[in-house]
Amino acid sequence: MRDPQKWDDLPHRQPDWFREAALGIFIHWGPYSVPAWAEPTAELGAVPDDASWFTHNPYAEWYANTIRIEGSPAAEHHREVHGDAPYDDFLDQWETSAFDPAAWAEQFRRAGADYVVLTTKHHDGVTLWDAPGTGDRNTVRRGPQRDLVGEIASAVTAAGMRFGVYYSGGLDWHVRPTPPILHGEDVHDLKRPRDDEFGKYCAAHVRDLIDRYSPDVLWNDIGWPDENVHFDQGGLGALLEHFYSARPEGLINDRFAGAHQDFMTTEYQSGEIPDGQPWENCRGVGLSFGYNQVEDASQYMSGAQAVRHVVDAVSKGGRVLLNVGPRADGSLHELQVAALESLGKFMAEHKVHLAGSRGVGELQIDGVDWARAVEKDGVCHVFLGGEAGKVRIGPSALPAGYDWPSGVVEVALAGGDAAPVAISAARAV
Repeated sequence: MRDPQKWDDLPHRQPDWFREAALGIFIHWGPYSVPAWAEPTAELGAVPDDASWFTHNPYAEWYANTIRIEGSPAAEHHREVHGDAPYDDFLDQWETSAFDPAAWAEQFRRAGADYVVLTTKHHDGVTLWDAPGTGDRNTVRRGPQRDLVGEIASAVTAAGMRFGVYYSGGLDWHVRPTPPILHGEDVHDLKRPRDDEFGKYCAAHVRDLIDRYSPDVLWNDIGWPDENVHFDQGGLGALLEHFYSARPEGLINDRFAGAHQDFMTTEYQSGEIPDGQPWENCRGVGLSFGYNQVEDASQYMSGAQAVRHVVDAVSKGGRVLLNVGPRADGSLHELQVAALESLGKFMAEHKVHLAGSRGVGELQIDGVDWARAVEKDGVCHVFLGGEAGKVRIGPSALPAGYDWPSGVVEVALAGGDAAPVAISAARAV
């Protein structure tokens, strides 16, 4: 890496708004939302990251790759249902008649989100705004014929949330086509473009996003072209300098090929929770980020599971970026909405306890299936879940140093399909 001192001089940020955020919303929406198909196999990290994962990829947003893997169920589906049509046909078929950005933003705000990150370009290379150098291969010139980034950015900020942009800086199957990706080594090494020209193409896109839409999060994916990791004109270093200057409360994730980062990311069950560093877990409400018509209630998180997932991350010092994958027309699946509504009901009461809290972690308590704790302003909040009924908890089972009752604490659990209940105690004097 050139100019090591310049890299060291870049800020390392955790602005107050991010430190206090327990929940963000991720959005994956693109031409892949038209076929909306993937095998609902397993969560990332739950099975080996080998050829079988990519051949049976549950991510619908990877459709353009999976249909090129000979013998994959996605390739067979594409042949039978779409007649092996070119992927770009889906861009032209994409219409957004049910899209209401203000309604989306209100749904996300009501769920308790503090920020929203939109996928502005995924690995298929289609941009959701009229990005420089894309010709007519974007949503302004074709398909929706709308600046989707601009509409969503405006609605999100009007609703009082921070706006962020996802951008695939490591893969673009249109500008830098590759053979089908079959395993993790292909993604992160063997089939990833590295040239400076491609890096400048990506940097021009991200600079345009910064200047047009004022994002507070740059959420890159799959690394960055190695030859572009420099501070010369059009380089990644110059791009990040521009971002930090333009957005005083902005920050970046850890997927810029190790060049620089403000927070770490895990994905579903993949990745280790960092020790003492800000972090975020991203995952879909279902097994896919992009909308997958095959998924049903057996793959979607229930409202109670979504609540537990957020509380679990916060109790361990992190936050959740929970993804919704809209249908092509802009409507949200009813089970995604149900999870958001459950989150909203819980966060209306408990967001004040989670925001900016210190994670105390996971607890083991007899008679309780699930327990997590946080501390906020000298008060410990313990969240409990389990079979419906009353459970008696002795003070020794609860975090030490707080004024729990000297006898047992009796708690009425609401059942496994309900959000956890909370008990609280102030720090002992």
